[in-house]
Amino acid sequence: MFEQYKQELDALKLNSHLRSIKDFSQKSGKYITFENKELLNLSSNNYLGFADNEEITQEFLDFAGAKHPLGSASARLLTGTLPVYKELEVLLCELFNKESTLIFNSGYHANVGITSSIAGKNDVIFSDKLNHASIIDGMRLSQAKFFRYQHNNIESLEKLLIRERKNFDNAIIVTESVFSMDGDIADLKKIAEFKKKYNCILIVDEAHAFGVFGSKGLGICETLGLLPEIDILVGTFGKSIGSMGAFAVGNKVLIDYLTNKARSFIFSTALPPISIAFSKWIIENKLPSTLEKRKKMLTLGNNLGSQSHIIPVIIGGNSETEQMCKKLFDAGYFTLPIRPPTVPDGTSRIRISLTTDIEEKDLAKLCTITGLTNKINQGL
Repeated sequence: MFEQYKQELDALKLNSHLRSIKDFSQKSGKYITFENKELLNLSSNNYLGFADNEEITQEFLDFAGAKHPLGSASARLLTGTLPVYKELEVLLCELFNKESTLIFNSGYHANVGITSSIAGKNDVIFSDKLNHASIIDGMRLSQAKFFRYQHNNIESLEKLLIRERKNFDNAIIVTESVFSMDGDIADLKKIAEFKKKYNCILIVDEAHAFGVFGSKGLGICETLGLLPEIDILVGTFGKSIGSMGAFAVGNKVLIDYLTNKARSFIFSTALPPISIAFSKWIIENKLPSTLEKRKKMLTLGNNLGSQSHIIPVIIGGNSETEQMCKKLFDAGYFTLPIRPPTVPDGTSRIRISLTTDIEEKDLAKLCTITGLTNKINQGL
């Protein structure tokens, strides 16, 4: 009965493609303990170090006490909304200067819900080819036609817009701002021009930029002064903020539409109120003081050859990538092989993910092992 599944698993293993859940014995700051060895953690999205900081956790618990339940026990549209949910949504509206906000249970819930519901059968979606799997899954669940333009290629996008926009009622352009596996940044200024020129709805996923970029930590759109041009901006609490969940902030009509149509929102039990309260507390009390640390982290990323705090080291083959991870493990680094379908065939890689706790000196051996050419190498 299960032979077909076993054969597929065996094939994955043969091609160095089999995934497994890792067991960690401890996480402390920038280090992680795995297989009884303390390693520098380069595979975390805990960019600002809030998620496992014992002092911050205790400070929040002292502040919050026992007034926020550990579970909601209901969907938001039933009895799953307490005042703290609306307080966080209002805070995000004020920060982004947008009309409305809707909290989702995760970035995956948000993107699947948005792209599957906003676009109908007479509509079209234009999506960067390297957009996150959650965006792709949402497009597939929608009734819309969709086209994937070449990664970060403005000419490719405009050619599709010229050829296809006139054939549909509504058109949506969707892109990440900081791409999760490449660390590069979308040309949002030009995309915003296309949104106006071709009468499109613009959706930007700032999952890896929220909390990192911008004087307020709101992301690339804040940095570029483009917040007024974005119809729906997606962010997450599960990375820089160190909590869980995600949000969509934007035009009230669209957010109201999501409230009524996004199945991933409607049919999910609401996040624990204590987590919502923690996200709000971090954004209000801790995020504003991280600007200098964030600048330093981004400078380090730039010195490593990236536009952001995410640095891809592309190896190519699956087995070669696994071997590189083993070398880095032996040298004291925790990294994971990123393989298809997460990235295109032939581009398996190590994804170095910086946090504000990581310093230049921490990466000296890594640069030597990987052959990563950068300004740090030149100075060591």
